[in-house]
Amino acid sequence: MAMSSDRVTALKEFDDTKTGVKGLVDSGITSIPSIPSIFHHPKICLSIPTATHISIPTVDLSLPRPFAVDLIHSASRDWGIFQLINHGIPLSTIEDTISAVRSFHELPTTIRSQHYRRAHGATFMYYSNPDLFLSSAATWKDTVKVSFGPVQPEVDQIPEVCRSELVAWDEQVKEVARKVMGMMCEGLGVGPGRLEELTCLEGRTLAGHFYPPCPEPDRTLGSVAHTDVGVLTVLIQDEIGGLQVKSTRDECWIDVKPIPGALVVNVGDLLQIISNDEYKSVEHRVLANANNESRTSIAFFFNPGKREEVDLYGPLPELTSPDKPTCYRNLKMSEHAKAFLGKAIACNCITKHFKLPLDDKDI
Repeated sequence: MAMSSDRVTALKEFDDTKTGVKGLVDSGITSIPSIPSIFHHPKICLSIPTATHISIPTVDLSLPRPFAVDLIHSASRDWGIFQLINHGIPLSTIEDTISAVRSFHELPTTIRSQHYRRAHGATFMYYSNPDLFLSSAATWKDTVKVSFGPVQPEVDQIPEVCRSELVAWDEQVKEVARKVMGMMCEGLGVGPGRLEELTCLEGRTLAGHFYPPCPEPDRTLGSVAHTDVGVLTVLIQDEIGGLQVKSTRDECWIDVKPIPGALVVNVGDLLQIISNDEYKSVEHRVLANANNESRTSIAFFFNPGKREEVDLYGPLPELTSPDKPTCYRNLKMSEHAKAFLGKAIACNCITKHFKLPLDDKDI
């Protein structure tokens, strides 16, 4: 459905400020009766109930490896998400990383706006709503994006206020992801280095999200419901909360309650494909921030680094058999990108694009 000219004009005016949602809050948006209509979401998107009595699994990485492997396998299969504790990264490092991202978002507008851009290719980007001109409604969130691989980053492009912390975080989270991917592989019954052999640690992108206080949290969202399109996501969040995952069994949302020092790990669409549907990517969203203080979270996305036309990704051959036919066709990373680039985030569930028809599974 085409956008009205008034909406297109409003979106462009918002984007041209180059100061994001934080700029709206700084301008005194809380003193007017309503947030701008470009942020209004249909009530049906906000009305699904939240189950307060259910929690997502927690995995203690200090357990003996066989126990940790079993827990990671069951959580990835049944939930697609879990909280990871005793992973070896100090709480102070996590807090420093969150604080660094928050510090960038709280820079004066004249400095922050110098980094605002939508064109891809730079090591560092700052923007509000990557799908601003594609989605039916904007979300109450700003983001910094840092590309750490597979192309070597130009570290000097990262603002000094957060540079050292984000570069250090790349190294820290990569080592935890290496351990988790190894255990995920063991849970599938394949060699622990199988995902690493597929270069799944090499494509690395950080997204530092900032959710300013919202004067009308019942009219908008912080992030729309979506699945992550990559292999694995590792997220840290401050104590405010707001992240929710969708329970397909109970048709409700479940709060991912912050645990100090925990990492939130979730399966992406590409890992669901590689695991031949053994692991499931999870639908999740973020509520608009109803608190008086801004919320900060940092997602780290892992994807294959090899992206030539000859590099194919699909269900591992070890996971297919006459009893478990191949559920997906092999794909190139160019096809993977085409499946979600240029679309609204809410449409970004790529598994359906590469799912084989039932008859092809029986061939």
